[in-house]
Amino acid sequence: MEHVSKDGQSKLLDACSLPLTGKRVVDMVITELGVFTIDKHGPGGVTLVQLADGVTVDEVKAKTKAKLAVGV
Repeated sequence: MEHVSKDGQSKLLDACSLPLTGKRVVDMVITELGVFTIDKHGPGGVTLVQLADGVTVDEVKAKTKAKLAVGV
């Protein structure tokens, strides 16, 4: 998926503002910036587990609204 919307807003958020079709079913998200695991059982947030080529951790942090842990 694309990491940010067309207007530059992060799509990885702490809470969803849209109607849900299922709670706590996603455990991994892949964007053009990297690969993220989703904490479904703990305090929440996402963990960056792999960066895309040419992308920096600072760039990912700047474009992510969810609590972000770095595991790279």
